[in-house]
Amino acid sequence: MLTLHHLNDSRSQRILWLFEELGVSYEIKKYQRNEQTRLAPPELKEVHPLGKSPVITDGDLTIAESGAIVDYVIRRYGKGAMMPELGGRDYEVYNEWMHYAEGSAMLPLLLHLYLGRLKEAGAPLHPRIDSELTNHLGYVDGALAGREFFVGTALSGADIQMSFVGELAKVFARLGPYQNLSGWLSRMHARPAFQRSIEKGGAYRFAT
Repeated sequence: MLTLHHLNDSRSQRILWLFEELGVSYEIKKYQRNEQTRLAPPELKEVHPLGKSPVITDGDLTIAESGAIVDYVIRRYGKGAMMPELGGRDYEVYNEWMHYAEGSAMLPLLLHLYLGRLKEAGAPLHPRIDSELTNHLGYVDGALAGREFFVGTALSGADIQMSFVGELAKVFARLGPYQNLSGWLSRMHARPAFQRSIEKGGAYRFAT
């Protein structure tokens, strides 16, 4: 049985959304963050040594990392859906977005989050982080100009991967100048499969 080890308010929400888009049969095991520390519970270390989410298990196979999970699930269960044909130009664009989401876009967002907790001690770094946020969000917004999805004319794994980037930017009140990205995120959240993922996964603070 395909199983998602789902941590509330985490990247695992997008894996749940992917499952719902594909209509696969799956099981969900829920874990709750510590209310004070916001860290994952120690039980997740019993699933994967890092103790992070998302993690999936499929038979005797355990996979961590959002991009690896999205890639595996689409190849294994997608039946040709949600990814371009291997070898074509669209596939290369798709593959770049799949890596870009966590490899580049998330870094300034996470630094912004952590610097905010340092208050005045982090002030010297804010101009550089703000510059990087403007650079990356502007790039993403430009890529979505005149487009409904990141690649091609249908939802793909690239949209799943990039959703958390858009969600964090919204939480940090950074989407105002980026109407293409804001509109795309609203469309993704309005999808029936995304709404079902919220119903099944529980409250998700990044979808408000």
